[in-house]
Amino acid sequence: MRIAIVGATGLVGGKMLQVLEESGLPIEELLPVASEKSIGKEIQFKGRSYKVISATEAITAKPDAAIFSAGGNTSNAIAPDFAAAGITVIDNSSAWRMDASKKLIVPEINAAELTKQDKIIANPNCSTIQLVMVLNPLHKKYGLKRVVVSTYQSVTGTGVKAVTQLENERNGVEGEMAYPYKIDKNCIPQCDVFAEDGYTKEEIKVVNESRKILGVADLKLTCTAVRVPVVGGHSEAVNIEFENDFDLDEVRKVLAQTPGVIVQDNPAEKLYPMPLSAHDKDAVFVGRIRRDFSQLNTLNLWVVSDNLRKGAATNAVQILKYLFENNLL
Repeated sequence: MRIAIVGATGLVGGKMLQVLEESGLPIEELLPVASEKSIGKEIQFKGRSYKVISATEAITAKPDAAIFSAGGNTSNAIAPDFAAAGITVIDNSSAWRMDASKKLIVPEINAAELTKQDKIIANPNCSTIQLVMVLNPLHKKYGLKRVVVSTYQSVTGTGVKAVTQLENERNGVEGEMAYPYKIDKNCIPQCDVFAEDGYTKEEIKVVNESRKILGVADLKLTCTAVRVPVVGGHSEAVNIEFENDFDLDEVRKVLAQTPGVIVQDNPAEKLYPMPLSAHDKDAVFVGRIRRDFSQLNTLNLWVVSDNLRKGAATNAVQILKYLFENNLL
């Protein structure tokens, strides 16, 4: 395969390159693409050096696929040009996720929907991916009725600028602010901008994208997204009301048998998921599995995943791998 990475010099772009190299996919040539100021810089991949090129050069070269991690505006502007040239685009921004004509894919859940005609494929939001990885098997078993999720999201979800802000604050250095407030020793109950209804765009993404991926258009789901001073790894407290009752041991078994999910649930041994233990891993970790005694058929969970890997790069590379293995490129 010949693969382009659009946004190759960014935080997620770098993680895309790392995961792609680890994947074992037969990449014969890499086409790193970035903004004009980065053109000519060198990217290391599989022991070789590649120069960053423009999007126009990449389209002319006609790679088999292009993984985009350059923001919604860039995706809106140039992803259709790649697709028109016959290049399959896997887009990590929010640009195409809720477009009814585009597939929103978590491979373990709905990769089978993909066809050769899908030239722009949307990679979901990081918080959504780890949530639906757990909701999907439980929905199939017990039927989802209502979901309440609170997220505790790493600064890496914002980008390099936010990581630098946290590091500066911890080192007593004045610098550029990614957030309107200090993030060190703080929690900010705002991820992305506010909509008119008082919800942030991040919270709205989790609701709408989960409904689309799970195929439950009227799913009752509400979300509060919070930014926390953690570098790498999103956590979620999830409360799920089911149509049918459940057995806790069976819930653990269902989750443990789900590809891509690892159960860490032994309170007596203080075993539960944490961002530190999920760092640089591809799985979604779930623990603190317990019944909500305040109402019938309701479960509490704690879900953690590395937002730069399964929440972005790994999911995109898994889509690429599925397309390659099923001759869909």
